[in-house]
Amino acid sequence: MAGCGCGNNEVKFEGLSQAYKRVLWVVIAINAVMFFIEFGASFLANSQALQADALDFLGDTLTYTITFLVIGHTARWRAGAALFKGFTLLLMGLWVFGTTIYSTFYVNQPIESIMGSIAVTAFLANLTSALLLMKYRDGDANIRSVWLCSRNDAINNLLVLFAAGVVYLTQSHWPDVIAALFMSGLFLHSASLILKQAWEEWTKAPNVECSID
Repeated sequence: MAGCGCGNNEVKFEGLSQAYKRVLWVVIAINAVMFFIEFGASFLANSQALQADALDFLGDTLTYTITFLVIGHTARWRAGAALFKGFTLLLMGLWVFGTTIYSTFYVNQPIESIMGSIAVTAFLANLTSALLLMKYRDGDANIRSVWLCSRNDAINNLLVLFAAGVVYLTQSHWPDVIAALFMSGLFLHSASLILKQAWEEWTKAPNVECSID
């Protein structure tokens, strides 16, 4: 467990901090509330980008909860949780890509006013989460994955906001589609980073659990 290293001289922050746990619970609550808000708004706005971002809020809520549950467990448990989150992010990216391509031929023009207002709300929520988590961004794969997801979400919200503006100017649904496709690419890229670090930590992790001195 944290602090003993089990012979590993490069132990990274593993989340064993009451301050971090409090921050994580706040971030979990923010993501859960924003999922319901944005998911409903995505249908009102007829926006693929908002729907993709809402699903990301749901995924973050679930994976952050997993992060909390494995804090204090062995390195292999934590790495396994990060692997699960990486695969989840990978599937999310593929799902968003597939549904966006499919809906390209069946969507109507999004309502840009709803897109923009919800994107601003979501950006403020994710910016708050990212700032709260910034000091923990260099932790192990399990902790780092939380930071990467929050950072990506803030970027996605700015992208949705920009897309809403272009939809307004062009009166076309294509900016919304392009934004959703970009978001799927960002999910896939982050998944590769998380999976790479998590696999390295999994293969190097000892099979025995250390005790705290």
